[in-house]
Amino acid sequence: MAKKLKVVSSVLDRPLNLTEKLVYSHVDDPYTVDLSNKQAYLQLRPDRVALHDATAQMALLQFIASGVRRTCVPATIHCDHLIQATTQGEACGAKTDLAAALEENEEVYDFLARAAAKLGLGYWKPGSGIIHQVLLENYALPGLLMITADSHSLHAGGLGTFAAGVGGGEVVDVMAGLPWEMQAPRVIGVKMKGRLKGWASPKDVALTLINELADRGAWRGAVIEFFGPGTQNISCTGMATICNMTAAAGATSAVCPYNSRMYDFMAATDRQAAADMAEEHKAMLVADAGAMYDEVVTVDLSHIEPRITGAFFPHKSWPLSQFAAAAAEHGWPMDIKDALVGGCVNGSYYDLVRSASIAKQASKHGLQTQVPLAVAPSSEQVRATLAHDGALEDLEAIGAVVLASACGPCIGRWERSSVDDGEPNTILTSYNQNSSGRNDTNHNTHSFVTSPEIVTAMAMAGNLGFNPEADFLMANDGNTFQFDPPSGDDMPDKGFNKGGDMFIPPPEEGAGVQVSILPNSTRLQELAPFDAFHGKDIRDARILLKVKGECTTDHISPAGPWLKYRGHLDNISNNFLIGAVNAESNLRNSVTNHLTKEVCSVPEAARHYQSEGVRWVVVAQNNFGQGGSTELGALEARHLGGVAVIAQSFARIQEMNLKRQGLLPLSFVNPEDYDAISPSDTLSILDVGLLAPDTQLTIVGKRENGETYSILVTHTFNDVQIQWFLAGSAVNALRA
Repeated sequence: MAKKLKVVSSVLDRPLNLTEKLVYSHVDDPYTVDLSNKQAYLQLRPDRVALHDATAQMALLQFIASGVRRTCVPATIHCDHLIQATTQGEACGAKTDLAAALEENEEVYDFLARAAAKLGLGYWKPGSGIIHQVLLENYALPGLLMITADSHSLHAGGLGTFAAGVGGGEVVDVMAGLPWEMQAPRVIGVKMKGRLKGWASPKDVALTLINELADRGAWRGAVIEFFGPGTQNISCTGMATICNMTAAAGATSAVCPYNSRMYDFMAATDRQAAADMAEEHKAMLVADAGAMYDEVVTVDLSHIEPRITGAFFPHKSWPLSQFAAAAAEHGWPMDIKDALVGGCVNGSYYDLVRSASIAKQASKHGLQTQVPLAVAPSSEQVRATLAHDGALEDLEAIGAVVLASACGPCIGRWERSSVDDGEPNTILTSYNQNSSGRNDTNHNTHSFVTSPEIVTAMAMAGNLGFNPEADFLMANDGNTFQFDPPSGDDMPDKGFNKGGDMFIPPPEEGAGVQVSILPNSTRLQELAPFDAFHGKDIRDARILLKVKGECTTDHISPAGPWLKYRGHLDNISNNFLIGAVNAESNLRNSVTNHLTKEVCSVPEAARHYQSEGVRWVVVAQNNFGQGGSTELGALEARHLGGVAVIAQSFARIQEMNLKRQGLLPLSFVNPEDYDAISPSDTLSILDVGLLAPDTQLTIVGKRENGETYSILVTHTFNDVQIQWFLAGSAVNALRA
């Protein structure tokens, strides 16, 4: 890093911000790229990569198909997505859920463990924790560049790592020894001053910033760099929470300057040598004096208030003091049906100790929760330490159920029986996303996001109208009381307890390890290569679906019960776009098959078009594919015969995923042209064989009455990505 930084500094000849230091010090060859060009595509060399058990399945299938024998960079798999949570009933909680997961997913876990051993990846067992917390505790270090196949990998920014979420295919490239490509980032500096007080938490800092900036798209595709004296006043895991949440607003990465809180965290997690090295080179791990940013935002931590988001989106939130009125105004269900604490963003020791401090106060007054409360520590180390220190006992004393250290309800892996499907209801969580249908597949579940302390306190009242800062509760003795603000240390006085043995390192040689897939498996399926581009214009493509409004990765390829098919492309393709809203009917998973004129599901229509040799496209609005890093939407579209997605704009990861699978992500030059397209039209994309960087394509639409019209679209393909398209996919190009 020091050698490359010396070159970068001499080339740019100006003070560097931390993002520039972290990114440009990982450029493959700083002598061959114009570092002053903010539009340049950079070829970067990540220090390590990571996958979780859902994204790892398809990524490893692609890696095996590429023919590369062993990963070229350190890599790990983390089993956190496939464990389903049960929060009610006699047999619920961590022990039951983990046992059920080991039985239900035995085939997949065996495949992942064997593939990891053969290909050289470390393997974190089910129950070890959520990928982002495990990375923070074991691998993230100041100055590192890391990519993972999960959009919230920005969590590692709390420890000074430049971490970005990518599709599994991009991880495959890096494992195969290729550089990772990223456009030179736009950097937004967030200057922090002051200190949090009272009920205010790091989660509230993130919600405040997102509320102010996300609506104008300021964070989309940018890197968020925190600086200023206030960063020293937030714990390492607290800054990780803030970095994690920036992904919800579309940030590519988020980074924090090195400070003593990072040193203490590394030392406490058995990385003393790394802590000492960071301290020795700390000048490299902070922005230079006088460094410039594309935009600067200032946040005074002393003015931060507790906040709660609205239902279905994390971008709009209200101060706690105003939330009850906002909830009533919007007509949201006021009674809380379930309260959920933890997850990758807020399941650290610091988070749950503060929640436990609220629980202790409630117990002192003889109270139990009024609604089911589930708590998910973000790692086995966190769980074991909380158990040792008595915090889990404090939470269980008020009726909380402790879940496995896994994603669970945050990603829809939740066996929920307390409400009927379609029943309007409210849940309160400390998670990082709350799109429609995400937590339990019920699109009428109103999910509200806040800090774990607020979730715990409001679970004692069971109603959105309760304000823990100002309102009183009735104690068991008939007297009223008010909660004191939460308290707790960011790290345990007695050190972390690692808990069980959860890691399997890769053997030095994996050639003798056998990896096989059963021919009749419903969980795993070998990947066949996609066809190369045929060299002709795309003529008379049908519109599979014209999407209305938000279309996140949860709408494109929902998780929840579908996670079990993440390694079987044909089976998982039966969920393609089933969560998206049809602009023609305002219904989900209901489209007109324009060959038969019958109404059917989206996957059924796609499969019928494919069987008839008819290619199809999807038409969408802004920020198509925001939310997660999953590449399944792109793989499913290609598998079912799709050729293009035409949208007003794309989320960064989703656009890249579409390119990698040989599809055309095309953006309207005039966003209003979205309105000109009718779902019954056919679309012809002209001059595709002449695809070149920085060019436009023409689409000719034909209506049912024979009338035609033309619209212009643009794209962001570069020369390398065009080769992917011509070859049929990035994996095809790699194999060639």
